[in-house]
Amino acid sequence: MFLDSKEGGSRQVSGYLNLLANTVDNFTHGLAVAASFLVSKKMGLLTTVAIVLHEIPHEVGDFAILLRAGFDRWSAAKLQLSTALGGLLGACFAICTQSPKGVEETVAWVLPFTSGGFLYIALVNVLPDLLEEDNPWLSLQQVLLLGAGVLVMVLLSVCVE
Repeated sequence: MFLDSKEGGSRQVSGYLNLLANTVDNFTHGLAVAASFLVSKKMGLLTTVAIVLHEIPHEVGDFAILLRAGFDRWSAAKLQLSTALGGLLGACFAICTQSPKGVEETVAWVLPFTSGGFLYIALVNVLPDLLEEDNPWLSLQQVLLLGAGVLVMVLLSVCVE
């Protein structure tokens, strides 16, 4: 199941760290989805679509990281699937922490918390790469794709009622 060399040991640790980070990431996604559905069906659907579009390449990348860390395909797939429980726990947490005063108090902390976390991660990971890019065409492509993502969400927001 795992590599036994010294290099394999450190790679194995990186795989476990990736699983932990992915579980926390999925927990925040669960928080966001549940809180969004508490606001409205429209907001919940838009949040779900955004997270699904984000998660598809993210999960494929995480699977590749696990394979590179020395996990066999079946173990990597099972462990990757188990991180989805973080999303379910996040959704349950958001629902269970509803205030008796109403949904507004739950949403008042959950959505800013998750949105701020997502923005922070995006800026910390993406912006430095864009600033270091030597080829302006590649930077422009990234910015255009970011704009296309925003446009898709605006169109979905208009279409979903």
